[in-house]
Parts: sequence; structure tokens; C-alpha cells
Amino acid sequence: MASTTPEPARLPDTRPGADPGADPGADTNLGWSLAVVLRRWHERMESALSDLPHGSRGYHVLAAVSPGEPPTQAALAERLLIDRSVMTYLLDDLEKAGLVRRRIDPGDRRVRRVCATEHGREVLAVVRERVEHTEEQVLAGLDAPTRELFRHIAQRAAVAIQEASPATDPCAAVRQVVGDGAEGPVGTANRGGRRRTGRGTRN
Repeated sequence: MASTTPEPARLPDTRPGADPGADPGADTNLGWSLAVVLRRWHERMESALSDLPHGSRGYHVLAAVSPGEPPTQAALAERLLIDRSVMTYLLDDLEKAGLVRRRIDPGDRRVRRVCATEHGREVLAVVRERVEHTEEQVLAGLDAPTRELFRHIAQRAAVAIQEASPATDPCAAVRQVVGDGAEGPVGTANRGGRRRTGRGTRN
């Protein structure tokens, strides 16, 4: 009896000069598709944010501490799924660059809260425009409504996955796709090429 399971759909090759009716010769399952988009996003984003400490990871931290009540260092690490010892090094570098500052919580002197400086907010406004421009470049093969739909669906899927599995580490997925060049949450390489082992703070 013939199988009724549908074959994975194959998308047309949209490269310039390609035959749109030809088989692209690439497996277009979800994993392959996400890996291609993620690799290109990482390559372009790290280039666009090369002057920001820790690149895209530094951007996510700066964006997270700019609005609202300053989060504790521990809560920030949990929210961004970054190892606490790695977060300490990351904040050290952002603080040296004058982008964030850590202050003692008046209610508990063992706790540090992280907030953006005025300079950090100014830098964030500039790099946010770069991020948006770079993401438009990554998705340039799609028309504007499709780009917006892709962003919306990707966000909904990510939120649903994280709510169902809050311990899921998106950084691990990035490292698997982009290889050893991405910073890992544990034993992260510093700018001199040496690998750092964890050193923690109470937060």
C-alpha cells in the first residue's frame, strides 16, 4: 500500500538567472531553513555590531536594561539565558565602555541592579537602527508583508517554546549552527582568545 505521508515541499530557486521551476536540490525542512537564516543573521549581525562589546549579546543586554525598572544581575542572566559567571564578564566590559552601571539595591545590599547609562541609551538608539537595517538585509529575498509575517510567526513560536521549556538555551542552538566562533554561555573565549572559566558574584 502506498504511503500517504506527504513529501516535504521544495521551494523554487529564486537566485538571479535560476530556473524557477527547477528543483533547488536542497532539503527545505524546518531545521535546514532555520539554520540557513540563523547563520546569515549571525554573520551579518556580528559584523554590524563589531564595535559594541560582545556584539549581538551585548546589544541584547543593553536593550533589556534600558526600559523600566533596572533588573537584578541574576534576573538579567536568567531572562537572557546567559550563565551568571559569563554575565559578570559581559557586564564588566559594558560598564568599562560606559554603557551600563551596576548599583547596589537599597533593599538588599547583596543584590546588584543593572541599568543603562545616558550614553548607553544613546548608543542603543544608534545600534538599534543598525540591527533593523541588518535584519532587513537578511530577509531581503522576501517582500515587505512576508518579512513582517515571518518576524511575527518566529516571535510567536519562540515565545511558545520558551514558555513550554523555560530552561531551553537559544545560545546553544546558535553555537551549533555557526560553529565555534560564537560565544558560549560557559567557558566563553575572551577578546585575547583565552577561555575564561566561571567566576561568580552574589547577585
